[in-house]
Amino acid sequence: MPFKEDGPLVDYVDINGKKVPRLRCETEVTLKNTVTGKEYMSDKEAEDDVKDPNTATQKEHIRRDVKVTVPKIVMGSGTLNNGS
Repeated sequence: MPFKEDGPLVDYVDINGKKVPRLRCETEVTLKNTVTGKEYMSDKEAEDDVKDPNTATQKEHIRRDVKVTVPKIVMGSGTLNNGS
């Protein structure tokens, strides 16, 4: 089961005198042990499994898949004139 990390945050930064929007994208993370097939619900849970002397899990066994959802933004404020 994937877990989600920080969602959208919109603020502005100054780049060369221009205000530019800064977005934080939502990410969906799936952590899975490639040997046992076990899915983890957090980075800590996977780290604890690696550190547990009662399991054979190694850091290399943990696979991290990340799906990034980028917020839709509208650029500009005008409409195109096609000459009609």
